[in-house]
Amino acid sequence: MRANLTQKGRRDRRLKFVGVLFVLLVIAAGGLGGAYSVAQSRAHALEKAQEAAAAAAAKPDPFKGISLIAKSAIVVDLKTGTVLYSQNADTQLPLASITKVALVLAVSDALSPESTIKIPQHTTPDGAPIRLAPGESWKTQDLMDFTLAASSNEGAQELARAAENGIASKYPQATPGAATVWRMNDLAKSLGLQETYFLNPSGLDVSTTQSGAYSSARDVAKLFAYAASTSPALFEATTDASVTRSTLSGKTIVGENTNEALPAIPGLIMGKTGYTDLAGGNLGVVFDVGPAHPVVAVVLGSTYDGRFQDMEAIVPRAQQAVAQGR
Repeated sequence: MRANLTQKGRRDRRLKFVGVLFVLLVIAAGGLGGAYSVAQSRAHALEKAQEAAAAAAAKPDPFKGISLIAKSAIVVDLKTGTVLYSQNADTQLPLASITKVALVLAVSDALSPESTIKIPQHTTPDGAPIRLAPGESWKTQDLMDFTLAASSNEGAQELARAAENGIASKYPQATPGAATVWRMNDLAKSLGLQETYFLNPSGLDVSTTQSGAYSSARDVAKLFAYAASTSPALFEATTDASVTRSTLSGKTIVGENTNEALPAIPGLIMGKTGYTDLAGGNLGVVFDVGPAHPVVAVVLGSTYDGRFQDMEAIVPRAQQAVAQGR
């Protein structure tokens, strides 16, 4: 009887052991299956990425063979961060009136778009006829719009003057008497623009050998990307062929956009021209190549007309590059 019980106990223990072993095997199999499934999914994703890269590589590079007049250029897909094209992108060159993008950002740090600026007695920094009548008052945004679209050095001077005290009050460490230009340089530093510095608010040449500002194509692309993503409303006027703005007394002024490539840039978000004897022709733009898919393109050191020709060559190639998934 005891022997039978002993055999039965052994048999029961063996059955329990087999049952536990079976459960463990099932669990292990499930875990291995899950791990296999994850590995398979990752492999599939990698394969798809490799296929996409191979497909893009198989198509001709849209920028292959492009010939620009500009000394320096860069094109960046702002959605992916991919540099689609570059040519001497880190070379420091005179900036000219592209400087006014940094100026507007600095001024907006101290003056709201609806604040009022009264124009004092003044001379123009470039010797051009006075267009901003002394005694007239402007909304800050309206004066910004005119200054950007018409690339007015007079407007840049008056914006910098109007913002001077507000910036000096907000930033006690600012250079006395040059707080606006100090803030422009401070902004460049905060954005990591290593080849950029400003000597005046307009970008006008200081002398026959020294520019009013210097930068690189890569730095300008970063500046434009920051401006377009943080303050697009400040630069909306740069997308219009001309702007008509009025003083608070009702006197109107018209600013013709200096960007002659405007019709060739669909989906333009913002843009700015620049031209001086030292700089030659400069142009930077941010434009949409698809729904919420911005691209920034910059050319520096071209000619007066060449900057527009360069940009007209760049834009369709940028569209094609993004369409290819580059």
